[in-house]
Amino acid sequence: MIVLAVDLLEPFSFSFFRNGLLIATFAGALCGLIGVFVVLRSMSYIGHGLSHAVFGGAALAAVLNINYFIGAGVWGLISGLMIGRVSRKRIIGADAAIGVITTASFAVGLALQARFGQAKRSIDAVLFGNVLGVFTGDIIAVAAVGVVSAVVVVALYRRLLFTTFDPEVAGVSGVNVPAMEAVLMVLLSATILVTVRVIGVLLISALLVLPAVTARLLTNSFGRMLWLSPVLGAVFGAVGMYASWFADVPSGAVIIIAGTLVFIVVYTAAGVRRRQRVAGMDHHGPSLRAA
Repeated sequence: MIVLAVDLLEPFSFSFFRNGLLIATFAGALCGLIGVFVVLRSMSYIGHGLSHAVFGGAALAAVLNINYFIGAGVWGLISGLMIGRVSRKRIIGADAAIGVITTASFAVGLALQARFGQAKRSIDAVLFGNVLGVFTGDIIAVAAVGVVSAVVVVALYRRLLFTTFDPEVAGVSGVNVPAMEAVLMVLLSATILVTVRVIGVLLISALLVLPAVTARLLTNSFGRMLWLSPVLGAVFGAVGMYASWFADVPSGAVIIIAGTLVFIVVYTAAGVRRRQRVAGMDHHGPSLRAA
């Protein structure tokens, strides 16, 4: 029994594991919070697209040997502005604009990865995630974005709620809807920027969605979703990180698997009637209450 306890506690004796566990928990909570708006506003495709856009900037930063947050951040911002400009022209839809711009950015990243071998390891870490290779700066960045996001959500709670469920009426009522949408885009971009090296470009969109959709199955309250989803995200991150040590599998993959298993259990337990009610929810869905 004592030997078993020692084995279970063994990972905590390594500082890199403790750092990895900390940042995985923070990243899960942050993605859970922003994921509420991603899910309720049907922005999953934007989160997926921005993660691919960030990969192009991360690859360029690795090749030029400049700070990751500068390279990926600027690239992601430019991509977001291009998507907004193209979609506003109404020549093609926003989904098509995202598909063209972010896929091109991702292709540039892959080309740089193949061409410059000396930067391959750094680029792979962004592509697949490397939670055990994080630095103190990464932990601080995730924590800082998390705190700022929480403060913004609390401060703009009513306006964000109104904009999320009835943007047309919100605009008529005096809410600056474009400004609220811009705030959400900035928070989403910052979240992807600071967490993509933890989970990886290929899996980050799943971590944005899983905690929120699981929380949605557990409550009809928007207010409760805003704290339940981050809690679930933190649990997914911590449990997945811990399990990956013993499974000897990349932590990002195990975090998503853990979240998926919990979602399946909750989805199954919710029952057919509950699922049908949730499936009918849209931006104006009356089934979700403010508190």
